Amino acid sequence: MPDGIFQYGMVAFLAIALLVAAFTDLRRRQIDNWLNLAIAVTAPLYWWASGLSLWPDVAIQFGFALAVFAVLLGIYALRAMGGGDVKLLVALSLWIQPALFFKLLIIMALAGGLLTILMGVWHVTRRRKSKLVIPYGVAIAVGGLWVLGTEHWSAGSSVIGLG
Repeated sequence: MPDGIFQYGMVAFLAIALLVAAFTDLRRRQIDNWLNLAIAVTAPLYWWASGLSLWPDVAIQFGFALAVFAVLLGIYALRAMGGGDVKLLVALSLWIQPALFFKLLIIMALAGGLLTILMGVWHVTRRRKSKLVIPYGVAIAVGGLWVLGTEHWSAGSSVIGLG
């Protein structure tokens, strides 16, 4: 297992990736597949850097990510969430332990509500006739960054909470 510097580097990578996701979603209303894939495929490096055992730690993370995918696929099928948002949340679920992921969802919902109000006001004041589209990747990034900031940087522990 590498030293803590590598683990912090991995967390910094995730933070930068979340900022890129928020920026691209705000600018283009799209979260690129390459970014979601990069977040997902680097999760095993983070597991290794955090000292997670294959059983049960990695199995729990992977099983949780599958459950998140199943639930979000249903929400996507109802057209209540975009595909990029689903992929970003599933990729994040590989990094963040279930209890902290639910914290991410709560912060994401609060940020998304505020974002919806702000964008709605902007939409009305600009007298836009088009349908209002919320860049929810911004809210996902806020939730992810909140968890990173409160659980990793302040406590000095792994984001997953197991290392």
